[in-house]
Amino acid sequence: MFGRSNQTAPSPPPKASAPSPPKPPVKSAPVKTPGGPRSQTSRSKLDAFNELKSRIHRKLVEKLDLTALEGDDAELRSMVGEVVANLAEEEDTLLSFNERKRLVSEVLDETFGLGPLEVLLSDPDISDILVNGAQQIYIEKGGKLELTEVQFRDDAHLMHAIDKIVSSVGRRCDEISPMVDARLKDGSRVNAVIPPLAIDGPSMSIRRFGADPITWEDYINYNSCTTEMRDFLEACVKGALNVLIVGGTGSGKTTLLNNLSSFIPETDRIVTIEDAAELRLRQPHVVRLETRPPNIEGKGRVAIRDLLINALRMRPDRVVVGECRGSETLDMLQAMNTGHDGSLTTIHANSTRDAVQRVETMVMMAGFELPTRAIRQQFSSAIHLIVQAQRLNGGARKITTITEVQGMEGEIITMQDLFKFEPQGTTPEGKVWGQFVATGLRPGFLEHLKAHGSVVDQSIFEQQVLATDKH
Repeated sequence: MFGRSNQTAPSPPPKASAPSPPKPPVKSAPVKTPGGPRSQTSRSKLDAFNELKSRIHRKLVEKLDLTALEGDDAELRSMVGEVVANLAEEEDTLLSFNERKRLVSEVLDETFGLGPLEVLLSDPDISDILVNGAQQIYIEKGGKLELTEVQFRDDAHLMHAIDKIVSSVGRRCDEISPMVDARLKDGSRVNAVIPPLAIDGPSMSIRRFGADPITWEDYINYNSCTTEMRDFLEACVKGALNVLIVGGTGSGKTTLLNNLSSFIPETDRIVTIEDAAELRLRQPHVVRLETRPPNIEGKGRVAIRDLLINALRMRPDRVVVGECRGSETLDMLQAMNTGHDGSLTTIHANSTRDAVQRVETMVMMAGFELPTRAIRQQFSSAIHLIVQAQRLNGGARKITTITEVQGMEGEIITMQDLFKFEPQGTTPEGKVWGQFVATGLRPGFLEHLKAHGSVVDQSIFEQQVLATDKH
């Protein structure tokens, strides 16, 4: 489930990266079928159409000062659309009704949006858009990658779209800064890499975050977790436990973090820290901080660690860090150990045990000369709960384990799984199915939760099968 936009699971019809309520069907971008290149005739027609579109777009820019236009997006598109239609009438070119309609739509996409990508961005079922150069664009839909027919004219056309994205958030992408992170208006995360680093032309990846946020109801409806697991996590967040979310790329860590943060009481002051702002907290008292890349002279960079150190001076009740991936990891552990209970963060790791090793590695790579035992003590005293998000074969995303960090025994951090997903097999469609179980173990922090006014029904910890998702 989680990640962004749409969920796929073995039960209801699959959606891309996380579950969503049923929506009206949206026409998807055509998927490229196997076969040879386009015929010479169709290629010539396409080139002629693109040349006409470029010509009309140039005339539009000359005719109108687009920056001076006022109104909402729908009004502007309608008004400019009439101008484009008139410019098309002036061209000595025979176009069918559908071709003229397509021409106006694509010129408007170039003017107000990201050109060819607009047809993909309009489909809420697409969770990722992967541009491997101007002529090759993949999407992830239903948990699977598909090659589309959508293309840019050339690398310059693609670079124009990249520049449009990064300039809107005050960043730049050129030979001096050939890698950039940015975001779209809807919160979708964008990463772009251009030559000389990208050998085969500009490359761009867009992780979608749709207009309708994923909810806990969606998690349960799509068998990404159970009601008991949801209620337990709610009690843990309200009870001010420090929670670490772990998972691989595309497993849905950010969406899970967003939903866990929804349990934070509205009376708490929350400071969020991210590389690219994605979190959408619903509480009224939230301060959002975002990192800044260096300027053209290589100065002015503000990293997550800098923001985290500053955030601790802002009197936060809770600190939420989008992802720990470097020296800020130790600072986050220390913050959790020094009165900022109830904080949340994520790291890349394939399992709860791998999470400990990842933290050790990140702290040591950051140049802190701490013995392994000291790092583990920091970890075991700072983190109360580890929640693992995983993307399974077939595209389904689930909360696969909820694990309590108990403490240290000698040199080892002791942990116990409270809830977990046990795979049972694979459907004919290649999707993993299985069951959610309570392991029968009770966490040691129940008194802590009770002291914070967060009471848990202890019957949910009895060893039992909570749900099975075979379909």
